[in-house]
Amino acid sequence: MQSITPLQLKEKISNKEDFLLIDVREVYEHNDFNIGGLLIPLNSLFENISMIPNERPVVMYCQKGIRSQLAIQRLQQKFNFSNLVNLSGGVDAWRRDLGYSRI
Repeated sequence: MQSITPLQLKEKISNKEDFLLIDVREVYEHNDFNIGGLLIPLNSLFENISMIPNERPVVMYCQKGIRSQLAIQRLQQKFNFSNLVNLSGGVDAWRRDLGYSRI
């Protein structure tokens, strides 16, 4: 599974690279703090599969990086995605490494 650190993700954002950022947490978590991106909770991934492109990189994140890993595994197994990247450590790592900054 491909992964990216918060610092690497921040660099991609700063460089305005073409990728999609997806938050797989619940609505209340996203509303509490997020780093941008499209909210598609883990339990609704399959219903929203049309929102996930396969032609450009997609970085997925959650609170600690576990749910996003699970999301990537499920999508790779069922839909053969090869462009999915997990944010290592999730939002917790983002806050630890970069402070409380939002995108």
